[in-house]
Amino acid sequence: MKIDFVSDVSCPWCAIGLQSLQTALAELDGEIGVELHFQPFELNPEMVPEGESIDEHLSAKYGTTAEQNAQNREAIRARGEALGFEFRMDKRSRIYNTFDAHRLLHWAGLQPDAALQHELKRALFTAYFTDGLDPSDPEVLVHAASEAGLDPEGAREVLASNAYAQEVREAEQFYQSQGIRAVPSVIVNQRHLLQGGQPPEVYLRALRQIAAEHDAT
Repeated sequence: MKIDFVSDVSCPWCAIGLQSLQTALAELDGEIGVELHFQPFELNPEMVPEGESIDEHLSAKYGTTAEQNAQNREAIRARGEALGFEFRMDKRSRIYNTFDAHRLLHWAGLQPDAALQHELKRALFTAYFTDGLDPSDPEVLVHAASEAGLDPEGAREVLASNAYAQEVREAEQFYQSQGIRAVPSVIVNQRHLLQGGQPPEVYLRALRQIAAEHDAT
């Protein structure tokens, strides 16, 4: 079973969705074989290099009030805590451009060990949502790559160049052309779509159903 996890590293519901999916896959271990791939999606492709205040950005983009933003942050924090992922909202006050993070993830996905891309994705979520670091900062990205078990000098070379920019743009355009407008979007076997930060039991039920339908045909 192939799963394409389309997401952005600055999307809190993507972190929740991945944590939920991981929980479901752990329960399916030995029952269903899975290839997990991470695909790029930028929530804010025009984000300025220095980033923006999260509250100002959300209010301008969605028309939410400061109180609504605070309520949403608490709901996200609680969902994360229930799944074992720590959101430190007190450390995260700005939102940043994530294009270089997606370039690095693409590079990680080309490594012989497929698990490295997964580990980098987790490290990037932790760097931003738990540690409050800037995911557009090359040093933050290199450190995340090292934490994930990737070659830090190789990561530094990718970031110092324009490597994989075209591939990331093409992937983003492809998923947009397929109707992906919100993330996380979990695409199973290039046919079945699950959207949003679903709880583990939703992923578990859907994956078992898809596997059963595949076996039946």
